[in-house]
Amino acid sequence: MRIGSPLPHKKARIEIIPLIDIMFFLLASFMMASLTMIRLQSIKMDLPTATAATRDFKPDIINIAVDKLGDVYIEKQRVSLAELRLYLSNKYRINTNVPVYISGDKDATHGAVIRVLDVVRREGIQKVSFAISPQSSGPEESR
Repeated sequence: MRIGSPLPHKKARIEIIPLIDIMFFLLASFMMASLTMIRLQSIKMDLPTATAATRDFKPDIINIAVDKLGDVYIEKQRVSLAELRLYLSNKYRINTNVPVYISGDKDATHGAVIRVLDVVRREGIQKVSFAISPQSSGPEESR
């Protein structure tokens, strides 16, 4: 005669969720340990800076400038927004991948630059960059 246990008999199960947590922990630990094993061999250097630089104007790049009054210039020639739209549409028909650089005077209003950007985008040109210059550390700028 066999006597049964008062506790119900359960089949053994292997829970996979704690195993996944342990594997992720091990993976992260090994990754962090391998990052500390990398030895970077570099030398700190002070690189020379240029005192005078020339701009490289390529013929396939459209340079648009906006002055502090909001006037628009293409290649140093003043144009209206309608003339800009016509010029850009002609350039876009020739080359659909034409890049445009927009540079603005430091006193130019945000709205004037955005109007030019809007004209460029309406013509379908996707490669648009803003030309910037680093802040000079001259005596008039230091405070």
